[in-house]
Amino acid sequence: MPRVKRSTKRTNFRKKTLARAKGYFLTKSKLNRSAQEAVEKALKYAFTGRRQKKRLFRSLWIVRINAACHLGGLSYSRFISGIAKAGVELNRKMLADIAANDAPAFAILVEKAKAALA
Repeated sequence: MPRVKRSTKRTNFRKKTLARAKGYFLTKSKLNRSAQEAVEKALKYAFTGRRQKKRLFRSLWIVRINAACHLGGLSYSRFISGIAKAGVELNRKMLADIAANDAPAFAILVEKAKAALA
């Protein structure tokens, strides 16, 4: 079997790993093996974090809508049901933004939901 000298490939791989590990603590930013482990773990957390972000924002929107609905005398589930029956096609992100920034407009939406439920 011939001897393989991996000069450029190995150097480039190590440079890329150490560049990604820049700012890590102690040997995690200096030594290749520990930097590689830290970078792999960080990439794994980043991947799962991108999925969790969607869940967390949806739950935040629901909390905001629920708080604004209770001010109008309606629960979240009844509000969503009433909005769907009224034919208002706004997603939770937009409803939460309206609830946080424009209370009179959200009060109108609550009244529409109540009217659709009645």
